[in-house]
Amino acid sequence: MNSHTEPRSLQTPMADAIAEQIRVRGLVQGVGFRPLVWRLAQAYALRGCVGNDAEGVWIHACGSAAQLDRFVRALYREPPPLARIDAIERAPLAQLDFSVREFRIVDSRAGAVRTQVAADAATCADCLRDVFAAGGRRRHYAFTNCTHCGPRLSIVRAVPYDRANTSMAAFAQCDTCLAEYRDPADRRFHAQPNCCPHCGPQLWLELPQADAVRAAPLRAVQQRLRAGAIALIKGIGGFHLACDATNAAAVAALRARKRRPAKPFALLARDLQMVRRYCRADAAESALLTQRAAPIVLMARGGAALAAGIAPGQNGYGFMLPATPLHHLLMAELDVPLVLTSGNRSGEPQCIDNVSARALLGPVADAALMHDRDIVNRLDDSVVRVVAGRAQLLRRARGYAPESLPLAPGFAAAPPLLALGGELKSTFCLLKDGGAIVSQHIGDLHNMAASGAFEQSLTLYRRLFDHAPQLLVVDRHPLYRASTIGAALAACEGLPLETVQHHHAHIAACLADNGLPPDTAPVLGIALDGLGYGADGTLWGGEFLLADYIDSERLASLAPVPMPGGEQAVRQPWRMAFAWLYRLFGGDVATLCAESGEFGAYLGGRPLGLLARMIDNDFNCPQTSSCGRLFDSVAAVLGLCRESSFEGQAAMALESCASGAAPAAVGGGYPFALETGTALPRLQPDAMWRALLDDLQRGAAVEVIAARFHQGLAGGIGRMVDHLGDVCGARWCGRVALSGGVFQNALLSELVLHQLRRRGLEVLQHRRVPANDGGLSLGQAAVAAARAIKNRSG
Repeated sequence: MNSHTEPRSLQTPMADAIAEQIRVRGLVQGVGFRPLVWRLAQAYALRGCVGNDAEGVWIHACGSAAQLDRFVRALYREPPPLARIDAIERAPLAQLDFSVREFRIVDSRAGAVRTQVAADAATCADCLRDVFAAGGRRRHYAFTNCTHCGPRLSIVRAVPYDRANTSMAAFAQCDTCLAEYRDPADRRFHAQPNCCPHCGPQLWLELPQADAVRAAPLRAVQQRLRAGAIALIKGIGGFHLACDATNAAAVAALRARKRRPAKPFALLARDLQMVRRYCRADAAESALLTQRAAPIVLMARGGAALAAGIAPGQNGYGFMLPATPLHHLLMAELDVPLVLTSGNRSGEPQCIDNVSARALLGPVADAALMHDRDIVNRLDDSVVRVVAGRAQLLRRARGYAPESLPLAPGFAAAPPLLALGGELKSTFCLLKDGGAIVSQHIGDLHNMAASGAFEQSLTLYRRLFDHAPQLLVVDRHPLYRASTIGAALAACEGLPLETVQHHHAHIAACLADNGLPPDTAPVLGIALDGLGYGADGTLWGGEFLLADYIDSERLASLAPVPMPGGEQAVRQPWRMAFAWLYRLFGGDVATLCAESGEFGAYLGGRPLGLLARMIDNDFNCPQTSSCGRLFDSVAAVLGLCRESSFEGQAAMALESCASGAAPAAVGGGYPFALETGTALPRLQPDAMWRALLDDLQRGAAVEVIAARFHQGLAGGIGRMVDHLGDVCGARWCGRVALSGGVFQNALLSELVLHQLRRRGLEVLQHRRVPANDGGLSLGQAAVAAARAIKNRSG
């Protein structure tokens, strides 16, 4: 700490001393904050004490006014790596014993919980050196950590964040570790997971019908991975399945055993150099890979090829770097990347305990690398990509959750409330004291195991943060599992229940994500996603809204189309394509097939007569304005994805295809018409379809067709914004907020941004929560909070 150069001779004369009570709020527990305070107190010759309690860190300090001012400035200037200071409050303190000649760290206090829990953090450089240092006592120890890194949320059961409240309580520290733990000058002072090979968790390798391998288990699993085996690996927040990413047979076997036919696999590389063998990692992507959250980063391919089955139909890979000493050690002797995918059965939550992992994943893996530390809280890997030059979270989990997201100051007036989110990519949000605690990604709640995990996590968070909501908030869809959980909880606890329309919540999440206050003027919100329950009872997904936190007005939408078979049309994109073309050709199925080229031949084996009658009779064909379903339709016509095995597959394939087009070959985009003569203006793609089919008949490259679709849609959005700007007039503040899962498409986002910015508009995008349904709970919470604040103020 080079700035702390005041000499010890500045010891304050007793007559000049004053005492203060200093309260530090924010992410300040379990991150080495008290040792920092102790070291700064030594540097500035202060006397007193520091401790944790349920509100954060409290400090009683005695010194001169100048010394105390310098001390507080240093706290702001040099917090520990994992800390975040939200506020420092100072007040005079009369009762401090002025005769105290030292500064001490004292035990934690109990009380009402108002502090935060840190996210798990990737191994710091100092601990990594310990792991690989010749002769060091933690050499090759997979559970090395300090106050600057290691597990936090994954092991904590309650606050204060002390060892007794974590899964490390089962491991008594040896004398040497205990000395580190008690020494304020040591970076492992009060590092709750602190341990060493003599006193901490242990690894072993389990093999079918054989004794466990306890001697050099990492070397044993490396040998099996090189030989093409599939390994089950217990990590920091859950189990993973791993195999050699260059071994096509191993990758194919993993897909078959896990029943995951097409969804891309995540990859683990030893270092950036290894990543750059296979991807064009730019500066922003490299920075994301090496940050303390250690997320999966989606990047374009470039260089050597991996097994063809890694990411079918995609032009990029998702890589992460080791987040724990275990993963550093695993990769240290491997010369190729590993597939590292969630250890679960398709659609279910990741396994976190040894018993269920053996039962559910034993048949999938050839070997299992296990350890004996309990995982308390499930944490999937976070996923990030760079969109228009900025990092955008696609899945917020390990490394980010449960850190509180500070909201604009006006939200501090809202009562504590709980928002339950949506059905897919579910999260929930605890709002209180002007901050939002958004849970980690939990999964899709139509799966009963994921629904159970959702309720378990909700119970844990409420206990962890002592959260007693005065209001519950849910999506307006009456059959969402999250909505029924919220309704049951409201009835049980006698709490009011508020509903928020799906796309209004998307836009509100974007406003909150950008730090806008509760009284923000209305923005033009563009919400493009798969499906959401609309205010009129139909399924929306291509919406233009005039929205603030309090309310939203639907100004325009993508033209609606039937979904033949309802949910079946989501899993079979060819049905959506048929619905659009059936509409276009006026119900003439024969002409439809003749004009659709190869897609028409594909449809020849489908029950088109039945689907036509369903559409004509409005039977099991809900109307939708979904932009996501339009992407599905185009992907189906182009032959990129006609049967989907995971949500978003067709849209991802279409984006990847379009990204491969040479710009010179693309020219302009396909036409999208504006229908403005009706009560609700529509963005109409009929002309787009005719131009697209003409290109197909002429034999244009599918990459060019896909790119022209993206460009045309972006241009149509720009023209609709022009029209709505004239309609709204002074009601609109000139800001545009983009939200919904479709805006995770980097190509479309960049094209839309170009359209809007060249019109001189301010564009808001997501930064801290996903644009997809993973951000819904934040939006719901922000809407309910703003309404409560308005109601209180009269």
